Amino acid sequence: MWRIRAFEVAAEESAAAGHIRGMIHSAVGQEAVAVGICANLRRDDLVTSTHRNHHHALAKGVDPIAMMAELFGRGIGVCKGKGGSMHIADFNVGMIGANGVVAASVAIAAGAAQALRMKGSDALTVAFFGDGGMNRGQCLEAFNYAAVYRLPILLVCEDNGWAATTRTATVSAGPGTAARAEALGVEAHAVDGNDIEAVDRLTRHLVAEIRAGSGPRILHCQTYRLRGHTCADQASYRDQAEVQGRWGDDPIARCRQLLRELAVPAAAVDAIEAEEDRLIAQAVATSLAAPWPDIGEAYLDIQTAGSGS
Repeated sequence: MWRIRAFEVAAEESAAAGHIRGMIHSAVGQEAVAVGICANLRRDDLVTSTHRNHHHALAKGVDPIAMMAELFGRGIGVCKGKGGSMHIADFNVGMIGANGVVAASVAIAAGAAQALRMKGSDALTVAFFGDGGMNRGQCLEAFNYAAVYRLPILLVCEDNGWAATTRTATVSAGPGTAARAEALGVEAHAVDGNDIEAVDRLTRHLVAEIRAGSGPRILHCQTYRLRGHTCADQASYRDQAEVQGRWGDDPIARCRQLLRELAVPAAAVDAIEAEEDRLIAQAVATSLAAPWPDIGEAYLDIQTAGSGS
């Protein structure tokens, strides 16, 4: 979780310094969801994500130096500098892609889950999506498809309460995410997304069920983003007292407290944080020094619509 926190802070600072073009969608405050879930996945399990994806990618095992270089648009980036912040992918570790289309992750994951079944694999897919994505038609279409064909997929709603700059509850009818899923026959479970132990425990149970052939499950994780929607968003639409209050529910602070209760020495926790800080500092320095992509790469790794002059 500290690797994610350090990465996000460094990415925001690099964007402010002009080293990263475009927007950074920070996941500060949402680290426990990604880590608690991905800790229970195998390398061949597949993950799809959203525009707010750095925590999912790092938790699934994407190299942080190659990831930072990708944000910097450099040739050594995990996608050779072509994807940037919102399009991290690394098939080598099962991160099959993030994208900026809201709730597209769910439809992509459903297709990937069907492909795994056709291959005879017992691997599964995880689709991360936000609470705002529940109001997208393709999200419910994918839920329906996954339920009809009993696909091996864990649908993770990372509910931070806000759809960009709009409080999700004000634009969402009905009793919420779990009820919509259950109306389509998808068994739903809720968890405190800032409690790393609870996320880990419930995910372990659900992954075992899905791998055994239960069909899809939905995990509704209540969390909170402690930054604005993007690195340029001061979040003036939010009550700052609310935000400050939610810092008291910071999942990393809660994890520190849990470790103290388990008699883990404070020095050991400090050492972990210092090691990760050094790694992320190295990622920034390496990215700044890395070459830009060669111009010859511009038309590689893209889809062709067929032959033509």
